[in-house]
Amino acid sequence: MWSEVLARFSKFPAQARVAEVLLEHGFQVNSAGAVVAGSIRIPDTEIAREAKVDRRAVDETTATILSDEMLKNFFSNIKTFVFLRDVAPVLGLGVIIITPQDASQIGIIEEVAQTIAEYGMSVRQAVTDDSYFSEDPKLTIICDTRIPGALIDKVLRLASVKGVSIF
Repeated sequence: MWSEVLARFSKFPAQARVAEVLLEHGFQVNSAGAVVAGSIRIPDTEIAREAKVDRRAVDETTATILSDEMLKNFFSNIKTFVFLRDVAPVLGLGVIIITPQDASQIGIIEEVAQTIAEYGMSVRQAVTDDSYFSEDPKLTIICDTRIPGALIDKVLRLASVKGVSIF
């Protein structure tokens, strides 16, 4: 899907950078061509600064998005969400970040979640990086308690797991 989105911007590198910023942050483009997060409008100058492009490239990108049905459907439906990783320690939650052997392998989340459940722990949130968007995709799992060392050892022994870090 991402390759299809990028292909629509292949002749416009500044627009491609803007589209990447929109995607990274989960920003939508509304029917008026404004960049928004929910109902909050994001100024074009801030998008341009992040993408390292001129502000006019943001306007051109949103115009391109609205003129293409696939891009319009994609960017009008993308959503931001609360990712607990960085606040988990403040909340007394545990964070385990998994580097998979092969991110396209089926069942990685199931295998890791089952191992966590064996320790009587609950998964509060599981977030994976999409291998289309990330060169080094990770699986981040937020648990209801701190992560014990024995669990890390067991997760490291899973065939699908290349590495583990705790947060």
